Amino acid sequence: MNDLVQSGLDAILQAGLRVIAAIVLFFIGRQLIGFASGLVLRSLRAQRLEPTILGYIGSTLSVTLNIVLIVAILGFFGIETTSFAALLAAAGVAIGAAWSGLLANFAAGAFLIVLQPFKAGDLIGAGGVLGTVQEIGLFVTSVVTPDNVLTYVGNNKLFADNIQNFSANPYRRVDLVAQLAHGVNHQEVIRQLRDRLGNVPNVLTTPAPDLEILEFTLAGPVLAVRPYCANAHYWQVYFDTNRIIREVGTEGNLPVPQQHWQVQQVS
Repeated sequence: MNDLVQSGLDAILQAGLRVIAAIVLFFIGRQLIGFASGLVLRSLRAQRLEPTILGYIGSTLSVTLNIVLIVAILGFFGIETTSFAALLAAAGVAIGAAWSGLLANFAAGAFLIVLQPFKAGDLIGAGGVLGTVQEIGLFVTSVVTPDNVLTYVGNNKLFADNIQNFSANPYRRVDLVAQLAHGVNHQEVIRQLRDRLGNVPNVLTTPAPDLEILEFTLAGPVLAVRPYCANAHYWQVYFDTNRIIREVGTEGNLPVPQQHWQVQQVS
């Protein structure tokens, strides 16, 4: 009888020690999880990630590590965890397959924020959209097009496409052309255009505007008219340059360019 009681007490004592050890392991594990999560988040915060991304990464990391901790504690009690781990793996695969598109957009968004090919306020062309970036979100990026339409583009579509950042450099070149007729003194036209471009607001003097013959057509030579300006003044310089091209042609009574064909009759 005494042996039976002693065996029972030993079993209770061992179980109690296991429970105490599991509780201690749980609290130590929680402290380590908090420390690891904080360390990772501080490292990511130094990369200037968006708070939304930081919160999502922190929550995902915390949940994952807590699941690992619970599985470890169950294993400490001698509970078979193989089937539990397999169930979690199957659930992860199912969720990943169902959310493949969302996860791809999320991963692309993380890369966009870390690599920073563009930022909010930049004028970009990517994913078939041209406009100013309003916000880089968790799954989509919002872009305002030049005609003031708010467009949402999946991050994966942006990241998988070529990205043109028109705001990355301090100035841009405005590419325009002026068609001249045959017989027009192109050097005089270039001189007049250069003088007038100097009076257009926000046209840079360094680098100086490019004014040269670009090509020849049946109607005559084509001039390249290419002033430089800051990004914010692009459209103002674009329209003003078009205006002075028109004024130079009108005030100088330049002939209208026409294509000429010579027809010969073969007898």
